[in-house]
Amino acid sequence: MCTAAVLYVFRTLIERPIPLNEGCLEPLDIVVPGGSLLEPRFPAAVAGGNVETSQCIVDALYGALGILAASQGTMNNLTFGDAHLQYYETIAGGAGAGADFDGCDAVQTHMTNSRLTDPEILESQFPVLVREFAIRGGSGGAGRHHGGDGIVRRLEFRAPFSAALLANHRRIAPFGLEGGQPGACGEARIRRAAGAVEHLGATARFEIGPGDELLILTPVAAASAHRSH
Repeated sequence: MCTAAVLYVFRTLIERPIPLNEGCLEPLDIVVPGGSLLEPRFPAAVAGGNVETSQCIVDALYGALGILAASQGTMNNLTFGDAHLQYYETIAGGAGAGADFDGCDAVQTHMTNSRLTDPEILESQFPVLVREFAIRGGSGGAGRHHGGDGIVRRLEFRAPFSAALLANHRRIAPFGLEGGQPGACGEARIRRAAGAVEHLGATARFEIGPGDELLILTPVAAASAHRSH
């Protein structure tokens, strides 16, 4: 996955289409210290490399090259199910600003292009209601070019399920470029049917039941202070 992320970044920097093959990487040396996040050693836990770590690699490379502020940097992986029904979705967020353009709102970025299930399909196949699915307006990082806004997604459950969330940028905000402001962190919380509110961390496993609402605010991308050319 590390190699794939590096290849993705450098292919986007070439102004003409090139064949995707092993020769693409000949000019590059990928050096990864042993025992690091990108080359873990047993008994280090490994999970989500293709959905989470890949996003961090891409943002880090674009930032180091001074090309793009950080995007939402996560796929906001949500799963829930029981013995008979299982569901998995990834939720879009903001795209980072560049030297001469604003970031896009509410899009899948970089290492993902997965579509979200239509609300009508989700509600017809699962005991779930989509109460809100909207752009997290006005939340993008501020700068000469602003970062893209994230998403507000609120689901109400009508049956008990076991659920899990695997996400990123819940403590550290996406970074800005050339003095641009960082984006906003993501958030997740449950409002129980009885009214109590429970906040979820970046990685969480939880039970959810009838009348409970799950609210997810996806991360907002960072801004760029580059001057336009």
